[in-house]
Amino acid sequence: MDQAISGDEMQLVVFELGGESYGVDISRVQDINRMQEITQIPHAPESVVGVINLRGWVIPVIDLRMRFGLPGVEHTKSTRIVVVRMGETSIGMIVDAVSQVLRISADVVEPPSRVLASVDSKYLRGIAKLGEKLVVLLDLDFVLSRREQESIGEAVAEAL
Repeated sequence: MDQAISGDEMQLVVFELGGESYGVDISRVQDINRMQEITQIPHAPESVVGVINLRGWVIPVIDLRMRFGLPGVEHTKSTRIVVVRMGETSIGMIVDAVSQVLRISADVVEPPSRVLASVDSKYLRGIAKLGEKLVVLLDLDFVLSRREQESIGEAVAEAL
């Protein structure tokens, strides 16, 4: 697992989704973009809303709200596409807003409780406690299953 960790510290990109804060390892983030036109691709996996052209690269985009079973909302001027590395693929994730880059101590991170540690929550790496604020840490290796990542790659290749 890649981590932007120096000693006992982690560096995260924190974004908002459904009123909650989520953090991903900054070393996996390739780009953060304003919302832009998304081109739908036929026969794409359900989690893929389409593709974007990012400086000549075709990047599949998923709606993280849809992925996590949250209700959909209209995109705003704060909506961002966070391009991350998942396995061998770069994938854009639509989020409500990107709030900050944060350096935290590993001491403030607790593993997900057993209640949350079900098969459907493998993507939860832990919960960072920052005063009154909680940041849900995501393990990008498990946000999409290996099969979903392969299907996305195949759908994009087919569309090109």
